[in-house]
Amino acid sequence: MERSVLILGGSGQAGSDTAAMLRRWYPHLPLTIAGRDPARAQRVADELGTATAVTIDLSRRDLGLPETTHSAVIAALWDDRLNGLHYAQDHGLPYLSISSGLLDIGPEIVASAQKPSAAPVLVASHLMAGIVVLATLHAAREFARIDTVRVGVALDDTDTGGPAGIADLERWSSVTSAGLVRRDGVFTWLAEADAPAPVHTVDGTAILGQSIPVLDVPSLALATGAPNVRVDFAVGETPSRRRGEPASLEIRIDLDGTDQTGDRLHRTHHLVHPVGQRSLTALGIALGAERLLGLNGTPPTPGVHMPESLIDLEYAVGRLREVGATFSHGIP
Repeated sequence: MERSVLILGGSGQAGSDTAAMLRRWYPHLPLTIAGRDPARAQRVADELGTATAVTIDLSRRDLGLPETTHSAVIAALWDDRLNGLHYAQDHGLPYLSISSGLLDIGPEIVASAQKPSAAPVLVASHLMAGIVVLATLHAAREFARIDTVRVGVALDDTDTGGPAGIADLERWSSVTSAGLVRRDGVFTWLAEADAPAPVHTVDGTAILGQSIPVLDVPSLALATGAPNVRVDFAVGETPSRRRGEPASLEIRIDLDGTDQTGDRLHRTHHLVHPVGQRSLTALGIALGAERLLGLNGTPPTPGVHMPESLIDLEYAVGRLREVGATFSHGIP
């Protein structure tokens, strides 16, 4: 590839980790680290090799950049004016975003729908850029029918991400304290009093969390057909940190339904990363970028896509294990 992948926010945690992962996978893939601090962006580019650094202006439709020499645009930050998306559309480039969230997704979807033939748009504003959804759908493959999906994510309170990630969480929480679930086939908003729920970690510890309005809920509900779907998110001291070890990320996946013979089936799965969420978020973005660029499979058609519509589940789980995650299967 002669043209580079433009990573907006490439000097932040999510962006720089994604760039480093893409560099490991594809040593000769050109990367452009875009940020508002030129010195910081240059440091990241220098560490990567085969990378350049640019300064961007997100208030401008052209991002303050010269004529494009890019192959895709990855928004590893909150593209609040959608100028990253407009830049991609204006130049016919694939675009990936991770920070819109369920509550901010409307303008992004409208802008994408108004130019459906411009380029593929991957909306990956899920937890960890779609990793939770991909892992859950992989676990669900042994079911003939799924009645209930329940996911609990336990994030250590020392592992809430960099400034951009923290700003995203604060923005979402300022909009609503309500949760979103699918109940008996109906997407339902939960009042604040009904949103809290415990999230159980591998060792049985319960951390108080709550249902949150994330894209994972409709993605899981519509991909599985399950009439009952809930995703709870908890922030607290994870068991690993309590033992004096690095702060881990723990995800519990509970599935209920029937097997191929019609018998009732329940499975509990645990996805754990021993040093927190950063690697999984970067993995989610890198998997999406890889597919948009056609580096793993045929490039997707123009239009709006979700992680689960593009990324092979078996491949994703293999990459999960490569970055140090453990994925336990089939606990009754």
